[in-house]
Amino acid sequence: MVRSAAAARDTRPSSAMRPGPSPTPADTPDSPGATAPGSPGSYTAWSHRPLRVTLAAGGSTLIKYIGSKRLLVPRILQIVRAIPSVHTVVDLFAGTSRVGHALKGAGYRVLANDHNAYAETLARCYVQADAEDVLPAAQALLPELAALPGEPGHFTATWCERSRFLHPKNGARIEAIRNSIAARGLPIELEAVLLTALLEAADRVDSTTGVQMAYLKQWAPRSLEELELRLPNVMPQAEHGKGEAHRLDALEAARTLHGDVLYLDPPYNQHNYLGNYHVWESLVRWDRPDVYGIACKRVDCQQRRSPFNSKRRIAASLQAVLQATTAEHVLVSFNNEGYVDKLTMLTMLGALWGGSAHVYTIPSRYRRYVGARIGIYNHKGEKVGKVSHLQNVEYLFVASRRDLSRELAPLLDRRRRSKLDRAAAAAAE
Repeated sequence: MVRSAAAARDTRPSSAMRPGPSPTPADTPDSPGATAPGSPGSYTAWSHRPLRVTLAAGGSTLIKYIGSKRLLVPRILQIVRAIPSVHTVVDLFAGTSRVGHALKGAGYRVLANDHNAYAETLARCYVQADAEDVLPAAQALLPELAALPGEPGHFTATWCERSRFLHPKNGARIEAIRNSIAARGLPIELEAVLLTALLEAADRVDSTTGVQMAYLKQWAPRSLEELELRLPNVMPQAEHGKGEAHRLDALEAARTLHGDVLYLDPPYNQHNYLGNYHVWESLVRWDRPDVYGIACKRVDCQQRRSPFNSKRRIAASLQAVLQATTAEHVLVSFNNEGYVDKLTMLTMLGALWGGSAHVYTIPSRYRRYVGARIGIYNHKGEKVGKVSHLQNVEYLFVASRRDLSRELAPLLDRRRRSKLDRAAAAAAE
């Protein structure tokens, strides 16, 4: 649930921070004795109360994510299934691994890549880890982690008090659980499953509009709820083989990861994902970075710049990735608001394989993300702009060495595509 309260924007130096009002006991009826964040009594009444735990596989939900392909996943699966003889798919910009997870569930071997640590962890949980290897241990450990008392420290002080992305009562529990995971020296895949459970639990009780460029001036109602650890929906090994999670530069990944299909979902504009999800990056890295601004962003948000967030550099960077791949088929998801327009994308894809590529376009219309629908606010919480439009067009571009017009015909025809959508929706009910 996302509330449309105005957000405190990251436009002033950290010395000028003025946090909004702290919650009172009346704001948190489930936490007797709660006091203002940071005061001595803040962590007492609830600190020994065990957290709720959901141990049934599939109990988790992926984090809120700008550019999420939740609605587009069925269409992506339809396209990949239509291409003959596909066993391995390379997902070069994996994000939350929603697409990679779905492809794994459909039997494909997935090689997932992203240059952010939180995304690599999500991919290691949802793409690389297999249920038969990690779920018994994860089911045993989650209740132990949920029983830990709160342990307020650097994380709580930085992202729950100095900035207000999470309520301090939950921040202290998150910190205790993260310290325990770090101290256990767990196998890397099991650790990724536990970190994913923690990250998703934190996301369910955050106080944002869905990105971490800013936090809400008043605590979101969900932020006052208690943290709940849920077992991530880790799948058995895919029919076509074990998946992999990587943290590589996109061009390096295109050169070194080999598959039948290359799936690309690059950033569309200047907003980099590290800045949008810097708290999750710090939660996964657990590295106590230097921070700046009201939002307490990691300083490397200013240093780790992707060429795909540059209007001047994205086209050349995308072209370099396309030219580097060894895949026989390329599937690109791109938005009509992106820095690369439709004609440029078609030209780049058409130039593949010496200009012999067969290229197809499948459009879909979707509502814009919630932050765009809310509007534009200044640092005082005053609305200062108008929402220009409420819908985007998401294009799926398919490029192949071979003619796929027969295989993709149901998706290329708008009426037949609508019929497929209705059938898929009915099957999901």
